[in-house]
Order: sequence, then C-alpha cells, then structure tokens
Amino acid sequence: MISLAPKALSVAAALTLALSACGSGGTEAAAGEPELLKAGELTVCTDAPYKPFEYPDKASSTGYTGFDMEIVDAIAKDMDLTVIVKDAGFDGLQSGASLAAGQCDLVASAMTITDEREANLDFTDAYYDSKQSLLAAPDSGIASIADLDGKKVGVQQGTTGAVYAKDNVPEGTELVSFPSDAELYAALTSGGIEAVLQDLPVNLEHTNDGEFEIVEDFDTDESYGFAVKEDGSEDLLDAINENLQALRDSGDYDTIYSKYFSTE
Repeated sequence: MISLAPKALSVAAALTLALSACGSGGTEAAAGEPELLKAGELTVCTDAPYKPFEYPDKASSTGYTGFDMEIVDAIAKDMDLTVIVKDAGFDGLQSGASLAAGQCDLVASAMTITDEREANLDFTDAYYDSKQSLLAAPDSGIASIADLDGKKVGVQQGTTGAVYAKDNVPEGTELVSFPSDAELYAALTSGGIEAVLQDLPVNLEHTNDGEFEIVEDFDTDESYGFAVKEDGSEDLLDAINENLQALRDSGDYDTIYSKYFSTE
C-alpha cells in the first residue's frame, strides 16, 4: 500500500520531535520486555478503510476490524495488551515518520516489505503474500495492462501498486494518484478514471456487485509485514514474531485467514 503528502513529517523531523519529547511519553520496560507508549497498551497505526485488511467497525472494541486488525488483536491478547487503533495517512506510516514521532508502537496497514521502507522501519516476519491487480468495468475494453494506453488509471499514493503501475503501464497511460482506496473507488464509479491498479484482495472487494471485475493480476512476490520503529523496538519485534508464529502453530492464523480470503 503513494509520494509523500506535504503535511507528512520527514523522518528526520519526526526523529527530532521524538528525541525532544524523550521521557514525556513512553514507558520504560524491564529488560527483555517491549517498550510501549503506554503500559498495558499496544498503540497501532493504520490507514483505513483498506478492506479487507482494516476498516471501521462500531461493534469492535477498537473501532476497527479486518484481517490485519484480527491478527494484531490475537497477538496483543497473548501479550496481555489492550489494542488502541489510530487512523493515519499511509505516507507517514510507510516512511517511518509516524513511528519516529511516537504516534504509535506498531503499524498494521497492509504494508509491503521493501528495501526502501526497511531503511526507516523494522518489519516483523511476513504475515501475508499478495499480488497486484487491474480492476475495470466488463465493458471498458480493458482486458490487460496493455490496453491502458490513452486511459486514466487510478493508483494509491506511496504504494507498491503505484510503483508497479509507473514501471509497467503503456507510455500513453495517465496515472492518477489518490490518498486512499475510498477515493480511488469513488473516482472509478463516477467515471473519473477507467481502471484501478492496486493490491488484489482490495480490488476483489469491489467486484462483489458485478459492476467491476479483475481483468488481470500480477505476481510480484510481495509480502506484508507489521512495522515498528527502527531503533528501540527490538523486544517488541521479537515478541510479535514469537506470537505470530504461535498463531500459525495453533491454527488460529488459518481460521482468521479463511474468514477473509476464502474466495481467493
């Protein structure tokens, strides 16, 4: 899951803020225990809605649900932590600025693990493998990425889908960037764009009523990971990886997975 929004803090600026606030926000932990913004709480940043990974849900104790949110909830439960979710722009999440500024302990936002992001973030073990895909109306005349010449195609800013589109669409394609999937889909339904190129599971959510279809998918060997700040989160990273593996071993991961991806 765009170019940085003007309001997004640079990583350097965020680090400066975090250092200047040292001692006023976080909690000191015993050796080997994760250091958290607030004792007993796992503060999670996400960019919602991005269904089926994260989206608002009034019935949830955190106000959000989705594949990412259920995996995080299960991990936090095993760590005896209460989850607090903050909705934040994806640019700040993928750049590391949100974590460096002390907005959250963990990013759970369908974020692909890339070398560029690992320069400013530390990722957990991969928890989901994804593909990119092209969504269009059945009567659009678009049957593959080769048909996009002269078309307007929507992408989400700062995502690997946007990078893939830039590198692979025909030269005459006009790429239009949007801050989130909600704006992307609204532009598609209103006719402002003619196709959307983004993560396959998210595009699949937009095929349920038959108005649009996946015309092509692309195997890009992408894997998602949860992210923590690069320095000082080693114990938290270890604990999350340990509990993520425990979810797999117990079969609980498979149960959550089948709930969201049984149609894939």
